[in-house]
Amino acid sequence: MWWCFGRSRPAWRKFAVSFPSAPAARSRWGGQILPRRWLSSQPDLRELFARPALRRFLDQHCQPEEQPGGFRSALAARIRLLGDKEEELRETERLAREDENEDLRKLAEKEIISCEEEIEELRHQIVSLLIPSAETDKNDLVIEVTSGVGGLEAMLFTAEMFDMYQQYAAYKNWTFDTLTYTSSVIGGLRHASASIKGLEAYGQLKFEGGVHRVQRVPKTEKQGRIHTSTMTVAILPQPNEITLTINPKDLCIETKRASGAGGQHVNTTDSAVRIVHIPTGIVSECQQERSQIRNKEKAMELLQAKLYSIKLEEQTAKIHTARKIQIGTKGRSEKIRTYNFPQDRVTDHRIGKSVHHIQRFMLGEELLDEMIESLRRYSEYEVLMEVISENDASRPK
Repeated sequence: MWWCFGRSRPAWRKFAVSFPSAPAARSRWGGQILPRRWLSSQPDLRELFARPALRRFLDQHCQPEEQPGGFRSALAARIRLLGDKEEELRETERLAREDENEDLRKLAEKEIISCEEEIEELRHQIVSLLIPSAETDKNDLVIEVTSGVGGLEAMLFTAEMFDMYQQYAAYKNWTFDTLTYTSSVIGGLRHASASIKGLEAYGQLKFEGGVHRVQRVPKTEKQGRIHTSTMTVAILPQPNEITLTINPKDLCIETKRASGAGGQHVNTTDSAVRIVHIPTGIVSECQQERSQIRNKEKAMELLQAKLYSIKLEEQTAKIHTARKIQIGTKGRSEKIRTYNFPQDRVTDHRIGKSVHHIQRFMLGEELLDEMIESLRRYSEYEVLMEVISENDASRPK
């Protein structure tokens, strides 16, 4: 009966990418069209808060709500406090310039440093209030890795990437549970998936989805030529019971004997489980565990993540049809990062950021964490620009 669902995999591929990334996205500030900015030229908070469009927005929202304790009330309180601190800073700087008493000038200089730190913190708080938090950011996730172009070298790189994310989960104190692992007889990894659970796991890893490219000399290359290979990462947020309900009548659940390397339970018991979601044709399989019950649980976990991802992509496509997102769609088809071993460099193409010490990066620790943090900050900056632009566009002329 396994052959009857042979066309299920293309159905899943069809849903994998909801829409392509848009080139050279632009943002409007006060009617002016700004070209795409890379992270290296991204303004800091001081420059950002000096923009006329943002100053107008802050002026409009500095009055408190009639009902205290709400979002607008918290935002207004911080905007007013920021204005007071900026005025205090200007007055202290004037005293530091004009006062003839050296002791008073030194005291004023210390006060300037303190004021600047408080202003920076208030700006961060205002940005956090302005940027809407995605409902999925706090969710757990399922990560899928698949080898792409490049044969054995691509499969070897896929195995290294899977290990890197497993080490990163340990670095963040998350749990990492392998759901599927399909290795190649010639070495490397064809496909694997894992469940990652922990504090804001999806919010941290959501920008890792896409095509990762590796450039290096394979161990089997005798003439020293550099080969280019690819692998794909998919990041699927895990739904909770409220956000996704699956009708048991829509499922076709089958069992078979596990195959491949794995010990005595392989090919002796019907422990492998295959679940097909009939309306979409999406397939989920698991044979990692000795227990059929445990394999069924893991297969359902993977199926739920796939269906939830489709649901989110459809919602996102409706909301953002006319938007151009510089940070990328997080889709499978988007080439997001290059790992250049000869140059000892990792480059993320969405933000133009490069880091060196590629072996340290592949350890899945601080260098990977810094790259993910850069992506998150740039995404927040981009969303903030959009929020202010929409507010400015709706302002009466």
